[in-house]
Amino acid sequence: MSTQFKSLMREVMCLAWQMVKKNGFSMSEALKTAWMNIKLKAAMKERIVRFYFQKVDGSLREAYGTLKESLLPENKGTDNRKKSDTVQVYFDTEKSEYRCYKVANLVRIG
Repeated sequence: MSTQFKSLMREVMCLAWQMVKKNGFSMSEALKTAWMNIKLKAAMKERIVRFYFQKVDGSLREAYGTLKESLLPENKGTDNRKKSDTVQVYFDTEKSEYRCYKVANLVRIG
């Protein structure tokens, strides 16, 4: 097996186990959501993507986001914040700001 495939599978399984332990998902639900997050992250690195996630207050949010380097604004300051595995950061193209969502709350990719 290639190292790229192994690292991808490792990332999926770590994300899935995290959802099982922290959010009480079944392994099946967790794997589906983990794969959806991996696919969304890969798509956002190539273009602007429409996706839906459940906000903390329970409402559904439609977002247009990207991680493509050419579309991101210039970074200001230092990045010495603690990284969190439970959220995914993206650049919201409608608000022109960085936003994040909880990976367990991703509903679908539009």
